[in-house]
Amino acid sequence: MRTEALLFGGVALFFGGSAALYGIWSGEPAGTAALVVACGMGALVSFFCLIQYRRKGARPQDRTGAEVADAAGPLDFFPPESTWPVITALGFAVGALGVVYGLWLFLIGLGVLARGVAGMAFQYVHRGE
Repeated sequence: MRTEALLFGGVALFFGGSAALYGIWSGEPAGTAALVVACGMGALVSFFCLIQYRRKGARPQDRTGAEVADAAGPLDFFPPESTWPVITALGFAVGALGVVYGLWLFLIGLGVLARGVAGMAFQYVHRGE
């Protein structure tokens, strides 16, 4: 993950520099904001990859002398089925309708969306116990 962290760090630096130059030369706030958001997204992915590299160390794909058999074994846990993505999508849809029809519907959608996201995040929290 170190290579990916460096790659996305470079992307973040590129968009950060582009945002600074574009903001100074053009004075247009919308394009500057878009470039700042792109810089933030690149920095977020770079930070995630760097943290994963520090937690788990180098992968077999990162070593030049690694064999194919070094990457053998289970990759990760993949859940068989879940209803939480449907609940999350429903909450998002109700929240989007709430933007059109009123704050009360938006708050209901926000609550359903929060419950769906929390359900997905904590569905298998006790799996290893």
